[in-house]
Amino acid sequence: MKKTFGWIAGTALALVTVPSAVVLLTNGPDLAVYAQAPAPAALQIPNPHYVSIPMEITVNKPVADVWKRVGKFCDIGEWLPQLACTMQSGKDGELGAVRSLAGGRVLEILVAKTEYSYAYAQPVREGQPYNMYHGTLEARALSPTTTKLLYTLMLDNSTVPGDDAAKERDIQNRKTNFTRALENMKILAEGGTLPPQPARGAAPGGAAPGGGRGN
Repeated sequence: MKKTFGWIAGTALALVTVPSAVVLLTNGPDLAVYAQAPAPAALQIPNPHYVSIPMEITVNKPVADVWKRVGKFCDIGEWLPQLACTMQSGKDGELGAVRSLAGGRVLEILVAKTEYSYAYAQPVREGQPYNMYHGTLEARALSPTTTKLLYTLMLDNSTVPGDDAAKERDIQNRKTNFTRALENMKILAEGGTLPPQPARGAAPGGAAPGGGRGN
C-alpha cells in the first residue's frame, strides 16, 4: 500500500491508495474549522413538509418493450396528452435535457437516469416558493413477460395554501392524475390506443401550470 501525505488549508490529510480505490483521510480535530464558518442563509421555506406519493401498475409486456414504448422523456405527451411535450433544450434522454409542457407553462429537467428509469425536477420560478418538486418513473421487470411501472412524486406541500385538508386534497389530486397516466402507459405499452382525452391545457397534479407546481 502507498500513502501520500500533504496539507490542504491547514488540514493534515493522507491519500491512501488501495486496489481500485483512493481514500481521503483527515485528522478529526481540524474538522472543527467548519464550525467557525459563517451561519448559512435562512431557508426560503422555514418549515417544509416533504411528502412522497408512490403509484404503480403492472403491464403485461417485457420490461424492454415497455420502456421502449413509454420511457422516453417526451413520451409524457402521449400518456398525458393534455400536455403537449417538446424538447426545449438538449436531447431526449440526456441528463440536463429540458422538456416543455403545456406551451412552456411547465418546464422539467432530466436530473437522473438508469436503463429503465429517469428522474426530473422543475426549475425555480421568480416570485414563487420552491416546492422541491421531483418525479421519478421506473420500469421494473417482474418476469420475462410482465413489468411493474412505478411513478413517484416528491414535493414540499407546505407551500399548498390552506389547512391540512387542503394539502391532503392536493396529494389526492396528484395521485389521481398520475394514476391515470400509469393507466394510459399500460394501454400504450400493451399495444392499445387511448380513449378520448380532456381538453388540452389542464396541468396534472391538481395545481396551476408552471412555477414548479403544475406537473
